[in-house]
Amino acid sequence: MSHESKKTTDHEVIRRWAEERQGWPATVKGTGGKDQKPGVLRIGFTQDSEGSLEHITWEDFFEKFEQQRLAFLYQDQTQGGETSRFFKFVRRD
Repeated sequence: MSHESKKTTDHEVIRRWAEERQGWPATVKGTGGKDQKPGVLRIGFTQDSEGSLEHITWEDFFEKFEQQRLAFLYQDQTQGGETSRFFKFVRRD
């Protein structure tokens, strides 16, 4: 079922999923210390989220993603068949 959640660590799958939804790599403002740039990772989708998020490069995003040993939990479609923006970063098993 396409509305079920999937999990991946594949950088291209993550990037493609985000960009298909007009998403961009981001970090939460104020969460990255001097030695921990970027901070908490997010994917931004709207200008509304730009107040709390800071754009970063995909390179910086995936460097932090690997350092933190994260996986990307996501959904392609909602149960109703709409394009889903559901995602969550989780620890790799």
